[in-house]
Amino acid sequence: MMRRRRACALVAAAVLAAGCTAPPTAPRQTIDLQAHRGGRALMPENTLAAFSNAVALGVTTLELDIGLTADEVVVISHDSVLNADHTRNAQGAFLPAKGPAIRTLTLAQLQAYDVGRLDPDSDYGKAFPKQLVRDGERIPTLASLFEQVRAAGADQVRFNIETKVDPSRPDETASPEQMVRALLAEIDKAGTSPRVTIQSFDWRTLALVRDQAPQIPRAYLTSARTLRDSRWTAGLRMEDFGSAPRMVKAAAGEGPARVIWSPSFKDVTPELIKEAHALGLQVLPWTVNERADLGRLIDWGVDGLITDDPAILRDVMSERGMTLPPRGR
Repeated sequence: MMRRRRACALVAAAVLAAGCTAPPTAPRQTIDLQAHRGGRALMPENTLAAFSNAVALGVTTLELDIGLTADEVVVISHDSVLNADHTRNAQGAFLPAKGPAIRTLTLAQLQAYDVGRLDPDSDYGKAFPKQLVRDGERIPTLASLFEQVRAAGADQVRFNIETKVDPSRPDETASPEQMVRALLAEIDKAGTSPRVTIQSFDWRTLALVRDQAPQIPRAYLTSARTLRDSRWTAGLRMEDFGSAPRMVKAAAGEGPARVIWSPSFKDVTPELIKEAHALGLQVLPWTVNERADLGRLIDWGVDGLITDDPAILRDVMSERGMTLPPRGR
């Protein structure tokens, strides 16, 4: 019997050595469930209807994008120009081509456009067949979102706010200094600082946030393209660091706030997650929509996921016995 047990132990050790093990990092009991643009698979992106639906469904964080109008109002929009795939004019017709830059329009002018449905003939419209129609939705102000969430009593919900600044097209958006100044003023006015993360592909804005509001967590967005172009990374070059996590760590420096590496999910490996965690970074990939990808990344030990369809991510988390964010009302 003893000889048999010893043989079994040797077999088990051989299996472990061969790498036939459980996922490389033990799954977490919960993760940060982020509704990308409010959950655009379900509702028109970056609208108050989308954010309300996400809160009711139950998410940890509302992910959104901001720009500045001509009269310096912080508004919620992914695109720096009006997107013809989901923007209609006052007559109800989809724009025939991309519209004017948001930076060139006042809030009053911007409110003339309806963003409550997708053009079904566009590639974008075909990509999100489940998205419901909400005619009459306008590009909202950030202040209106803060107020909506407050009125709903959803004090547990966080906000992950991306500054849409493009160093390759500086005339199309506000400068990093203008954007950060206006954003921090809105956060301060609403008293939401403890529940906000600021994210950006343009790391110049994150350097400003680090200096002006060091208590606010920062998420360093990366893609293969931006990591190769030092205009996006505040002058840092990938060849000087050898990996995205080390580059993020160098950009972030030291400070009291949580620091997040937020890569395209296709760029993530178990080894990079371990490296980021060893550097004290959290890992929050974007934008993950397929069940298999969601499950694999959870098993690898990510700290959160940004998804267009928070309902699917809730299902995947539930299947793993993970704690789900509470539903709102």
